[in-house]
Amino acid sequence: MSNITTYWRVFRTFARNSLIRDMTFRSNFIIDSISSLAWVFLNVVLYLQVFRFTNSIGDHTGWGRYEFYAFFSTGLIVNALAQMFFMTNIDEFTDLIRTGGLDFLLLKPIDTQFMISLRRIEWSSLSNLAAGIIVLVYSMTRLPHLPGMGQCVLYGVYLICGVAIYYSLMITLGASTVWMGRNLTLYDFWFYITTFSRYPMEIYTGQLGRPLRFAFTFIIPVLIVVNIPARLMVRPLESQNGWLAGFALLATAASVAASRWVFLKALAGYRSASS
Repeated sequence: MSNITTYWRVFRTFARNSLIRDMTFRSNFIIDSISSLAWVFLNVVLYLQVFRFTNSIGDHTGWGRYEFYAFFSTGLIVNALAQMFFMTNIDEFTDLIRTGGLDFLLLKPIDTQFMISLRRIEWSSLSNLAAGIIVLVYSMTRLPHLPGMGQCVLYGVYLICGVAIYYSLMITLGASTVWMGRNLTLYDFWFYITTFSRYPMEIYTGQLGRPLRFAFTFIIPVLIVVNIPARLMVRPLESQNGWLAGFALLATAASVAASRWVFLKALAGYRSASS
């Protein structure tokens, strides 16, 4: 319990210092928030245009207008949380390895991965988080049924699973800098891969789509990041939701464990910039 209390106090210190930093440079904070909201607005306009010409996205079991808005808002929430807590930190992690700044973190009497992952909180990502919640609430009020308490709880659980999977991929790519020196191209790979998670599974059909769906569900499980919580929220009675939800829990545990193993292997192979 004392360890948990210590880590919680350290995290609160990180969060407070990050907020002080953002409020010190308010103009930058406001611009970042407005830019994020502009990106959300443009995506909403795009999907409004799409639904002018179709009633659903996907196959015959595709996502209707408001179902898809719930899906889209879920993606916003997951991405906002990942960016808020981890994105900047993992980006800086690669620089720490190259410049030798990691040496100082290794001397701290606290888990190095914790220090690397949560040193900075990007408070400007709250704008995307708020936008995602607003779109989600709006879409749910337009559906034939409102989610029950159980659905809302499961939704929160699988949002955390989605963030954990994204984080696992980020920290794995960041740790690979130890062996590659400078892996900006490999780090950008995260953005390319997560692009597939922005759309429902149903669109991945045919000779090309089915292999992609299999690969990004069972090998690199990014498709379940948004699909599972969104399905459980808008389609709670679908039979396939059960096994997909169970697999999502296993995939999350496996992703976190694998990323931890890669991180520790990378630290074992790290050589100080002064050595």
